Amino acid sequence: MLRKILIANRGEIAVRVIRACAEMGIRSAAIYAEADRHSLHVKKADEAYSLGSDPLAGYLNVHNIVNLALATGCDAVHPGYGFLSENPELARACVRRGLTFIGPTAEVIARMGDKTEARLAMQKAGVPVTPGSPGNLENIDEALHCAAEIGYPVMLKATSGGGGRGIRRCDDAEALRHNYERVISEATKAFGRAEVFLEKCVVNPKHIEVQILADHHGNCIHLYERDCSIQRRNQKLIEIAPSPQIDEAERQYVGGLAVLAARAVGYTNAGTIEFLRDVDGRFYFMEMNTRIQVEHTITETITGVDLVEEQIRIAAGFPLRFKQHEIQRRGFAMQFRINAEDPKNNFLPSFGRISRYYAPGGPGVRTDGAIYTGYTIPPHYDSMLAKVIVWALNWDDVVSRGHRALRDIGVYGVKTTIPFYQEILRHPDFRSGSFNTSFLEMHPELLEYSTKRRREDVAAVLAAAIAAHAGL
Repeated sequence: MLRKILIANRGEIAVRVIRACAEMGIRSAAIYAEADRHSLHVKKADEAYSLGSDPLAGYLNVHNIVNLALATGCDAVHPGYGFLSENPELARACVRRGLTFIGPTAEVIARMGDKTEARLAMQKAGVPVTPGSPGNLENIDEALHCAAEIGYPVMLKATSGGGGRGIRRCDDAEALRHNYERVISEATKAFGRAEVFLEKCVVNPKHIEVQILADHHGNCIHLYERDCSIQRRNQKLIEIAPSPQIDEAERQYVGGLAVLAARAVGYTNAGTIEFLRDVDGRFYFMEMNTRIQVEHTITETITGVDLVEEQIRIAAGFPLRFKQHEIQRRGFAMQFRINAEDPKNNFLPSFGRISRYYAPGGPGVRTDGAIYTGYTIPPHYDSMLAKVIVWALNWDDVVSRGHRALRDIGVYGVKTTIPFYQEILRHPDFRSGSFNTSFLEMHPELLEYSTKRRREDVAAVLAAAIAAHAGL
């Protein structure tokens, strides 16, 4: 078993890995930029090492991270998600220097990180993909010709994209001309590569992804699916496991596709295969995420499998502890990404000091976060503060529990997305378990209700305070 792991990340995912290490008797080493000196992952780890004053450079420097891991006696590196988690150079450097990389091989990361290569691999394996360009586009003329053959609308995507960046929907030739250089610019800035490709746009799909685990002994299983259809501008906000929108036959089918996809590329460790399900019930491969996902928590909740612990065990060379038939699911789980953003101001990031923080509790409630009362949110990173996860035996109860947990949580001093999520849970379409990736676009009134209800809540609190004072 591994003895000491350097966690090449920050925030809540670093805290999550630290907790898994503690339960497994493995020492944890955190890293931090000066802006993160007072972050919770620094306080929780067994050891913590400074990366210097630059808020980003240290987290993105492969060689410095590997050198630090070796200098501090670590025998493995866990990349978390984001930063270098899907950078094959980190995996390659770890292997070259004798460290265990907790993830798939560099070759698989590189292949699946190239969206056109991933599509070709899936086609060869017999996994359905959406119609699209045969490879990267050379110029706008080729893009226009390809789009005309596929038929509008189309999705213009960065070949190395991810996290909702480097992607634009184009409803006609004019939109494609307008977006072509924009996506190339985004791809170059965000991913260091200017390649783009086209896919047929699946209109109003459901976003279904499947969690898989694969070891170095030829074993590969799925742990059922997650529904990530509630999103804004291709960024996930609320995730659900299992999906309330597919039946058991579809569940087994898409789980089988995910295992087929993982085996086809020789995948090892934890990974996620993302699909789009169209209105006719057809599933199309979208991408493979070669890392732990933000939303791994809800899969853990319905299956009882600690995915981070399994990641570490697989990387250490152990075989999977579970056969496919032993993976049982129970109930429904839902995760809310609590972001420091102002929904009524176009989701503008809201950084600053958290004056008070209360985590929700009670049966079936879990909170993963890296904040505390008095913590100052640095402006250099993602706006996610915490993840609230709720579980219940049935769909209606998990929605009600989610609403109660969102009322329980208290984050003061910054704006958050909490009121917006409460409005989503109140919506009859959501409560009926019927929604797709266009849900928020189709219901812009949710933002208006959120703002109005917040004013009503403030007025009610003031009225109660006045009445209480009058009665003294």
